[in-house]
Amino acid sequence: MACDGINILDKHVCLRYDLSVKEPKTLQEALGYFADKERAFQFAVELRWPDGKVTCPRCGSEKNSFIKNYHRWFCYPCNRQFTLKVGTIFEDSALGMDKWMAAFWMICNAKNGISSWELHRSIGVTQKTAWFMLHRIREALKDNSSFKFGGSDGGPVESDETFVGPNPQKMHKNRRVKAQAERGKMRRGFVHTDKTVVFGVLDRNLRQVRAQVIPDVKRETLQNAVLNQVARGSRVYTDNFVGYDRLKCDQLIHEVVNHAREYVRGQVHTQGIDNFWSLLKRTLRGTYVAVEPFHLDRYLDEQMFRYNNRATRDNPLNDADRFVLAMSQVLGKRLTYAQLTGKEVDALHHETAGTGEAEPF
Repeated sequence: MACDGINILDKHVCLRYDLSVKEPKTLQEALGYFADKERAFQFAVELRWPDGKVTCPRCGSEKNSFIKNYHRWFCYPCNRQFTLKVGTIFEDSALGMDKWMAAFWMICNAKNGISSWELHRSIGVTQKTAWFMLHRIREALKDNSSFKFGGSDGGPVESDETFVGPNPQKMHKNRRVKAQAERGKMRRGFVHTDKTVVFGVLDRNLRQVRAQVIPDVKRETLQNAVLNQVARGSRVYTDNFVGYDRLKCDQLIHEVVNHAREYVRGQVHTQGIDNFWSLLKRTLRGTYVAVEPFHLDRYLDEQMFRYNNRATRDNPLNDADRFVLAMSQVLGKRLTYAQLTGKEVDALHHETAGTGEAEPF
């Protein structure tokens, strides 16, 4: 498999393969390509150690020998064995790399995502296993970039918030009445108690988006979220929501569009981030249907990965490129079933997550 490199925000992924079979470009080719477990294993080895030097994930030593029958290595300094999956998102998984790679390919390239039921039918695992696999893949897709958008030399940044949750018109009458009563008791800054608040920013020059779950839409919460993602001196475009009204005091060039009168005024608009919200909600309503707030951040990671790595004129990625990029991010990430179900950690913003009690949606 030949590769000239994938340049995505200074990320360079270049792999060197010497395999006799043509590299896959479509889902059909990928399923046939990775159906050979030996080829799938070799593919994953090349991804993890592209220089060909296999190192122990525990001590980092290169002094080891390969046990071919068991697809594992024996580390001489540690006097212990290790597998390809140790230290990656695949650790402690009994599934072969052929199933993992098929799942990676499908979720990276399905515009509206793929449900656990569809994955379980496609690769022959249980629905519970498929659900766990998808969440582990989302953990691998997470972008941990620390640089900030914009800056005095950067392009404009759009900022906006949205609400994710049930449609009141489709609620059971008793639940709708309860939600309306709770809404009437809300303090200023807490809007839609039956919904979860998601905040996002979009850099127009980079054509990249970042989104996260936030606890409320108070001024302090929103302004801190903006400053955590946007550099000082940036030009920031928002709607006229009161939570953004003091951004100018934070050394930002802030311009506002009033959606009651207009949606676009020259370059001042939030249509880019609104497009991302549309894609996100289409995925949540059409494919995943019911997402708990406890897990929403991971669904955001999935949608951001596909959006930020879509094919553009400057960066014409294809399905294989997105797959290779996703597989290159599995190292050093771990998600256990206890963490996923909330048995070891508390929910991000909802105290009821993991306790068995009813959650907002």
